[in-house]
Amino acid sequence: MNAADLAPSYDLVVIGGGPAGLAAAATAARAGLATVLFDENPGVGGQIYRGITANPVRNRAILGDDYWAGAALATETKNSGALIVTGATVWSLDRTLTVGISIAGQARLLQAKRVIIATGSLERPFPIPGWTLPGVMTAGGAQTLLKAQGLVPSGRTVMAGSGPLLWLLAAQILRAGGKLEAIVDTGSKANWLRAAMYLPDFLLSPYFKKGLALLREVKAKALIIPGRQIAAIGTDKLREVDVDGRRLPADLLLLHQGVVPNVNLANAAGVAHRWDKRQLCFVPLLDQDFQSSVPGIAVAGDGAGIAGGTAAAERGRIAAIAAVRALKPGANVPDPQTARQRLQQEELGRAFLDELYRPIEALRQPEGDTIACRCEEVTAQQIRETARLGCEGPNQMKAFLRCGMGPCQGRLCGLTVTELIANERGTTPDEVGYYRLRPPVKPITLAELASIPISEAERKAVER
Repeated sequence: MNAADLAPSYDLVVIGGGPAGLAAAATAARAGLATVLFDENPGVGGQIYRGITANPVRNRAILGDDYWAGAALATETKNSGALIVTGATVWSLDRTLTVGISIAGQARLLQAKRVIIATGSLERPFPIPGWTLPGVMTAGGAQTLLKAQGLVPSGRTVMAGSGPLLWLLAAQILRAGGKLEAIVDTGSKANWLRAAMYLPDFLLSPYFKKGLALLREVKAKALIIPGRQIAAIGTDKLREVDVDGRRLPADLLLLHQGVVPNVNLANAAGVAHRWDKRQLCFVPLLDQDFQSSVPGIAVAGDGAGIAGGTAAAERGRIAAIAAVRALKPGANVPDPQTARQRLQQEELGRAFLDELYRPIEALRQPEGDTIACRCEEVTAQQIRETARLGCEGPNQMKAFLRCGMGPCQGRLCGLTVTELIANERGTTPDEVGYYRLRPPVKPITLAELASIPISEAERKAVER
């Protein structure tokens, strides 16, 4: 589909084709709303169900039953009547619900009556010495290659960090015939003590049996090493991984210390956010229907706070039901209470996982010459020194060091910069705040901007 083929307006625009976006689009379209779903990937599924409609992995056991459950959701959305547009980059959203979209180098502006942001999560920054070396990547990046291309790491592979995804990817690599030199577990004993109070709920949650089986599977086949200080060693590329002074020869290092909400688009649209002390990230302020502080904009899925794929789908349904009731009173929609009950069950035990896999401070707040902002090559020491000089927040930091002004728009450094400033100034991340983002929130060319058709309605949107 070309940008020119899109209608000038829709009842509901859903941004993101992961579980939340798919469930939201299907629910709204079946209720009769003119619904369009945009996703920048070649196919729907998001990170959790990436490649679900055209997966090259033929052995279903490699990715597991939870992954393949996404096929039913993708099919449901396809058959719902919602317009699904892949390869589409949403680069702007404002308070008037004007959506900037770019497809195959052509951009345009659309008007929505309601918007559901379902942009999901991204991996938490893991700034260690040498993390910019060739041969160092995130666990999520490796999982994307496995799901989308069927590629398995070769050579001497080391994984490091903490979190459910780390153990899931390890199991998937091993099932696919790959080998792991070691898994460096950066968790702490203090995490177990904090998590203990949430253990009863966790034992009743769907995560307990799955998680226990996963840990047993991986630990039976891989060497597990505890570690607190990690560094990638090499000049032209990764050669070794230093774990508390112990050198491990390595060709590939996969880093992971959990995921956090992808807040950039919601932030740029003016949605209010707060610091979540347990998940150590910014989350949007939402009501029970996942409606944000901006009228007409909802945030669903992991973008509303990390809870997992199945919970994300329920959040998407709840947000869509609210949109249908606002735009088409009396339309036939599922009972939201049923979705809320399923969501409550899925979220049961989440607090245990948050506390158990809480990233340690040493790996969130780097020191010295460790690169914190990759795009502008700004070190942790530079950020700390600038904070001590009187810089109060990330937006002022841009004037000093250009942090957050590169192509990633702060996705790889935002939380690191906030925490470093808060640490140096003896204050809280909530008081320091996050980058103030403006469109375009994704890189687009001047040619794409120039291709926007300026009809009378769109001219008004531009002038606003």
